[in-house]
Amino acid sequence: MFRKGSFLREIPALIVVAVIVSLVIKTFVVQFFYIPSGSMENTLQIQDRVAVNKLPFITREIHRGDVIVFHDPADWLPTWNNDADARIKAKAKALLVDVGILPNPAKQFLVKRVIGVGGDNVQCCSAKGNLIVNGKATNEPYIFAGNEPSDMKFNVTVPKGKLWVMGDHRGASADSRYHQDDINKGFVPEQEVVGRVVAVIWPFKNAKLIERVNASN
Repeated sequence: MFRKGSFLREIPALIVVAVIVSLVIKTFVVQFFYIPSGSMENTLQIQDRVAVNKLPFITREIHRGDVIVFHDPADWLPTWNNDADARIKAKAKALLVDVGILPNPAKQFLVKRVIGVGGDNVQCCSAKGNLIVNGKATNEPYIFAGNEPSDMKFNVTVPKGKLWVMGDHRGASADSRYHQDDINKGFVPEQEVVGRVVAVIWPFKNAKLIERVNASN
């Protein structure tokens, strides 16, 4: 027979279990992020909520064409408000993010596309204006309409364990190209990668799967 008092006593335990399950999923399986900028348009839009698959990155299986979320590797992002009220609000919001109630606002994370992995040579550009990866001109159908593959010339060889990343909206993305004077020379260490963006889940009109596109093929 159902007993109301018994059920009420179980509620705290059920909440604890739900929080633990949420934390396990967030830590090892999938995490949700909010897109705050237009650097990945039109693949990802401002205010999109995206699902990030974390499983492949436990073994560091990262490929060219992956759209990845990663920790800010060397102060690529601006400093956020650090007054007392802002810190309190940030901590409260961070708690809700940690238990999976809110999507991560990506303030300490970035989202870009992997253009080169360890050992790759990446340069701009061919006679036709395409990026060149390992001596072959690329085809990048995801680049924002009207943008060139790069308005900055470069020629880099990606060290082992590092990545060269660029935004799809090349004219609005402060990516690896613009950080070549930092401690990592613009490369992103693989250990900073959180996971691969696999889907836009909100708003519903933007919902879609994010396929891996290897532009060097």
